[in-house]
Order: sequence, then C-alpha cells, then structure tokens
Amino acid sequence: MVRPDSPLGTISSWIVVADEFQALFYTREKKFGPLQEFSSLQNETARVKLENLVSDRGGRSFDSQGQGRHTYTNEKSDTKAHSNIVFAKIIAERIREGSRGRKFDRLGVIAAPRFLGVLRNALSKAGVEADLTIDKEVTGRDTAFIQKLLDEHQ
Repeated sequence: MVRPDSPLGTISSWIVVADEFQALFYTREKKFGPLQEFSSLQNETARVKLENLVSDRGGRSFDSQGQGRHTYTNEKSDTKAHSNIVFAKIIAERIREGSRGRKFDRLGVIAAPRFLGVLRNALSKAGVEADLTIDKEVTGRDTAFIQKLLDEHQ
C-alpha cells in the first residue's frame, strides 16, 4: 500500500521505540533511510516512587498459626502494572490513529523486553499489528544505533 501523498514506490514506516517510561516515534521514508523523530510520549507515573503512588497499605492479618503478619494485597506491583497497561494503551491509540489516517505503510516496534508483551497486547486490542518487532532496550540510545539495529533486522 502506498500513501496517497507519497511518491509512487515510497514506503513510509513508523518506528516506535518504547519502554514503560517513554515512547519515541520515528518516521522512515525508505527501507534503509534515516530515521526522523516526530513525536514522543512520557509516562510520568512510571517515574514516581511506588510508595508515592499508593495512598494506603492493604489490609493486614496475622497467620492462624502465629507465624507473623502479611498483607492481603500486592498493591504496589498492581499499581505499577496498571500504569504500564495504561501507557501501552496510549501508545497503541496513537499508532491506531496514524494507521487510520494512512500516515504509514509499515510499523516497526522496538521495546524493552519487560514492556513488549504489554505493548503487544495493547496493539492487538487496538487492531494494529507490527510488521517488525524487536525486543531490546534502546530508549536511551542515539538514532544512529537504532537505525543500525533496524537495518540488521530487515
């Protein structure tokens, strides 16, 4: 599929580089062409310390055998996981809007392994499928590194 506003034969790609803290959106007009960043998203909730996210601790109880106390819930990990799910949905919605607007022909996703499953699930629910997926943490790396990584996987 060729975008209506692109020269015949040009394939435009979106490359999304993400982890639970940020998502960087790049465009690439040729298969081995340069990447150009055009947008980013930040997940400020992911940077907040867990104890600042949870306003109250879960209920506590003593063991029936008297061995000690424990909590009924694991509220801290649930809060962090929820934050990741919400952020992945925001990323997936941005991609879905680009797809519906025919802003790209191909989609590449590079995501930290700890976040990739959550993002794949959000993309699936949004009805979007990546043409290329790489599970690697690269959000702190420069554009040249990301381009080289993409070139190796295409």
